[in-house]
Order: sequence, then structure tokens, then C-alpha cells
Amino acid sequence: MAPRPQIGLALGGGGALGAAHVGVLRVLAEKHIRPDIVTGTSAGALVGAAYAAGIPIRTIEKIVRDASWSTFGRLTAKPRLGLLDTSALAATIDDLGGDPLIEDLPRRFGAVATDLRTRKAMLLTAGPLSEALRASIAVPGLFPPVRTGGHILVDGGIAANLPIEAARTMGADLVIAVRLRPEWERLPIVRSAAGIARMEREPSTILIQPDLRGMSQWSRDDVPRLIAAGREAAAETLESLDARKAMAA
Repeated sequence: MAPRPQIGLALGGGGALGAAHVGVLRVLAEKHIRPDIVTGTSAGALVGAAYAAGIPIRTIEKIVRDASWSTFGRLTAKPRLGLLDTSALAATIDDLGGDPLIEDLPRRFGAVATDLRTRKAMLLTAGPLSEALRASIAVPGLFPPVRTGGHILVDGGIAANLPIEAARTMGADLVIAVRLRPEWERLPIVRSAAGIARMEREPSTILIQPDLRGMSQWSRDDVPRLIAAGREAAAETLESLDARKAMAA
């Protein structure tokens, strides 16, 4: 008997739009779909890390609904590196049960950041969780870069806003990918959109793309609508797949 395919969940970045991931997680739970591997970029890394850590989805939803910028950063005395530091994020993780090593999480997890020296995506699958998340959300000018192991890391969205490749690198045979916003192609640092678009079209990718028109990635006012949009898109996408399988049977 062939082994069950490894299911990956790739959660894209998008600031406050990341609340839509909660709606997707709820639908996956209702359909008893349990990803083996979770990868996330920026906001997707935050939600994905909580999910991989085994935090109940209802608790993740409460955290997302209650979150504000102070959950992730505080005004820094050294604004040259970013308006906010990320000490608040480390404190938030500690309040949820300490700062675990990524490799000790109950579900395999990888956070995507961008290495400024190589101008490539860097997949973080080991070490302190807080460090990986601080790197993945380090939007230049807003949060300072994270320096670790000879690397200077900033927001993963610059190199791979939708981390499908990361999930496949970690061994996923089938990837459920949730896109919230386009790739950052206007930045001259990295040109990755064409390659990621090809991966989105592959048969081994299930793309969920919530309709987030009119909703802000910088404000929490739309959080309830974002969660609902994620839920609706996931339900429609997965139901259409079920229908196609039934017709092909």
C-alpha cells in the first residue's frame, strides 16, 4: 500500500489580511484535513506558527481578533533600522507558553524570510521560533532586519510572498496554498512572481484566494470580514474539488 501523500499548507503574507488564514484553518478542521507541513511568510508565518504549535483554532482566532500593532512591535529609540522593534512579538510568544525551538513543534513548520545578501528566500526550519518570526515579518522601514548566522534577514514577502516552494522543499507532495496579495514585483531586489505563478498552476497545488477587495492590510478594522472571506474561499475551493472528484469517479 502506497504511503499517504504529505500535505503542505502554505500561508501567504499580507499584514492584517493574514486574518483570512483563520477562516481557512476552520474549514480545513471541519473537513478533517490535517496538513503535515506548514510554511508561512510574514503574517502567514505568524498564523502558521500558532497552528503548527498546536494552539487551538478558536484560540488563534481570539488572538487575531484582539491583536494590534503593539502585539508585534514597540516604538524604537533607533528608528534608523525601523519604526518598531519586535520585542513585543517575543513577549507575545512567551506569554503563549515560552519560545520553543521550531524543530520541537508538534507539526513541521518553516518560516520564510529574505536574505538581503543573497537576494533569495531563506527557509527557517530550526532554532528559536521568535527569531524566525521576527525575521519573516521584518518589513523594511517598519521593523529592523534580523541578523543571524551571517545572514541579514527581512520580510519573506520580498522573495516569496506565497511559500509553495518552501512547503515542497520540506517534503510536501500536495500543497494547499493561500494567497492574500500579489508578489512584491515592484521591488528590484528579487524577481520571483513568474516562478511562483507556475507553481500555483501545477496539479499538486490547491490555490485558495480569498476575495479581499476593499480590505486593508494595515488596519485591524476588517478582521471579522477577513476571517469570513478566508472561510468562504476555502469552502468554495475545496467543495469544487470534491465535486470534480465525484464526477471523475
